[in-house]
Amino acid sequence: MAESPIDYYETLQVSVNADPDTIHRLFRILAQRFHPDNQQTGDSEQFRKLTEAYEVLSDPTRRAAYDVHYGEQKRERSRLLAEMVRVQTDVEFEHLARVTILEALYARRRLEPRNPGIWDGDLEELVGRPREQLEFTLWYLSSKRFIDRQDGSRISITVDGVAYFEEHCLEHRNMLRLEAHGANSVS
Repeated sequence: MAESPIDYYETLQVSVNADPDTIHRLFRILAQRFHPDNQQTGDSEQFRKLTEAYEVLSDPTRRAAYDVHYGEQKRERSRLLAEMVRVQTDVEFEHLARVTILEALYARRRLEPRNPGIWDGDLEELVGRPREQLEFTLWYLSSKRFIDRQDGSRISITVDGVAYFEEHCLEHRNMLRLEAHGANSVS
């Protein structure tokens, strides 16, 4: 596994805008603390990193080259963090859709045990998402055997789906309350 590059600014505990005098002063303070000869706080690996950071950041040419690479790293890190947040939100959204579908199918089976299925179109309306966006959700629920298709088009909840929903319905209710509370507080 490749080692992630060292953030020289973080290593020297200076701002990206730090002037050469500040870099020099902080290097001297940290070098004394981490120098291998210091028996109380010496750390040869940290001292090596400090020295490497100082050599780059104290040389204007090397610092300029590093700054170009550093900016690219920061942008990439920001992009990855944004993607992680988006994925987490997508997963939460998907989980909510799954439990909402199971809740609708659960209610239908309890109210009409002889006719427990719901048409695809009705399901879209109940969940508030178009069919294209429900494909993944329905595939997952079907693969887990939480739902079943009757007569090729009506969807109904299975015994496994009932058990899963009953196990997670309180969590679902709490998620809906939090969403409703968040929507009310924004207004």
